[in-house]
Amino acid sequence: MKKLFVTGGCLVLLFTAVTQVDAQSAYRRGGAAAKPATDTTVKPGAVAPNNNSKGIVNQPAIPPVTNSAGNVSVKYDTTNPGGFDAKPEVPLRNNSAVDRSAIRDRKPLEYEHLRDDDNVWSEFLWREIDAREKINQSFMYPGKDDNGDDRRFFSILLNAIKNDSVTAFSADNDRFTIPLTTDQILNQTAGAYDTVDVPDPVTGAVERVITKKPKFSSDSVYTFRIKEQMIFDKEASRMFTRIIGIAPIAKQVIGGKSQPRILFWIYYPDLRKTLAKVDVYNPKNNSSRMTWEELFESRFFNSYLIKSSANNPGDRYLNAIIKDPLFRLLEGENIKTRIFNYEQDLWQY
Repeated sequence: MKKLFVTGGCLVLLFTAVTQVDAQSAYRRGGAAAKPATDTTVKPGAVAPNNNSKGIVNQPAIPPVTNSAGNVSVKYDTTNPGGFDAKPEVPLRNNSAVDRSAIRDRKPLEYEHLRDDDNVWSEFLWREIDAREKINQSFMYPGKDDNGDDRRFFSILLNAIKNDSVTAFSADNDRFTIPLTTDQILNQTAGAYDTVDVPDPVTGAVERVITKKPKFSSDSVYTFRIKEQMIFDKEASRMFTRIIGIAPIAKQVIGGKSQPRILFWIYYPDLRKTLAKVDVYNPKNNSSRMTWEELFESRFFNSYLIKSSANNPGDRYLNAIIKDPLFRLLEGENIKTRIFNYEQDLWQY
């Protein structure tokens, strides 16, 4: 009886081994849908399984994208129609003939310290950059960089918030008082139900109506608002222009009418470290590219003024004071000329 039990067990093991070998052979021939017995799941940092049936050489698996804290993070891609949380296609080989690995280690120069006692004149200005202008088309360049990230400026802002721990603030004001979480920012980009106040045209009574927000489109972000401060420092005897914050503005169709909406504010000094690592698209020479930090510090963009702190006790924008858009542009140019003349009049020749 004992010999019979041992013999039966050996037959079962032999039958199982033959079955696995047949399944492996059928899987290699492609004639069966059976899975291989071994686990071929690619682990992070491991080497992909060898599929030499077509002469494919083993290639390293795509490493996970990690942030400065070592946590696995997701890059934002505004070209993805399904949302901003899709992983980009990272090249497995160097996409350039030169070694550009040092780009991620670049750091911006520290600002010169400005003492309050040396500040003899100051004025806050609010500008808007329209990426549809020819000089500003780099803000909407849809290409990919070496990390597979979308190179639109709006996507760079989202990557800074997600991966570089840059804090975004509410659009309720431009004084950076209410910080936002990443989920709150993503909720602004997706369609969602919301309640709005709809006044009755006859009685004037306000009724709260539940409405569906339109789905966010990345192409609608082509305007960026800048808050900056101009300071004349008597110790250095020069005019300084310091950017305080940047806010993307989206155009959304609500109630059949296109309306601009500020998504969030970012404190510019916190953003400089990220901008110093990202190159700006150069249509003339791909080897001569400045960083986004250099673009803003060197003022290589065109903008128009929408607000000034001078002669503005009501803290109003120009569109609330001047209704004609052409005269608003002219008033903005007058403000620029006034500041230029003030700086020039400080000198004697």
